[in-house]
Amino acid sequence: MLQPGEWAYTDKLKEHFESPKNIMQGNNPDDFDGVGMEGNLQCGDQMLVAIMVDKEKEVISDCKWKTYGCASAIASTSILSEMVKGMTLDQAFNVSPKDVARELGGLPDNKIHCSVLGDKALRAAINNYYVRHGMEDRVKKEQVKIVCQCMNVTDHDIEEAVLEGARTYYELQERTKLGTVCGQCKDEAESLIEKFKHIHFGV
Repeated sequence: MLQPGEWAYTDKLKEHFESPKNIMQGNNPDDFDGVGMEGNLQCGDQMLVAIMVDKEKEVISDCKWKTYGCASAIASTSILSEMVKGMTLDQAFNVSPKDVARELGGLPDNKIHCSVLGDKALRAAINNYYVRHGMEDRVKKEQVKIVCQCMNVTDHDIEEAVLEGARTYYELQERTKLGTVCGQCKDEAESLIEKFKHIHFGV
């Protein structure tokens, strides 16, 4: 239990939560070169990211955002918006939640998923830029694979569950209901749990 005056996060995270950078205030998203939105208010956070692009260099010149989310989501997107300025579109597209967490000086395991929403919205904004400017051939779509046919659970659902704290097959079942009918997906699901634990947490 935290005592009065204590802070559970790093000083860098506290700085970006209390004084977030590049918040979209009064801006019309249509005025930007690319806009992306991720999340769902009915089941959690929602994030909007908008970018301006130096079209000759294909470099992000500005990045604004707004969110309905927790302190970690706000701080993660604030620092992400600073990180990507001056990056090429390809560089920015490849920024990972681990990169964001590292810039913040770390995030608790159960808050890593907050940094995922920002980078997904950024990638959506970059893809939207390509669509708006007649470069549909450069849109990068994430491939989704259904792992549990019975409950329609995908590899992305498993990754989200791991980011939100699932570490075992049974914890994954509690969150997704995967494998509760025929159970034939257990081996693949366990393999994916280990894969995403290694990618996001280095374990």
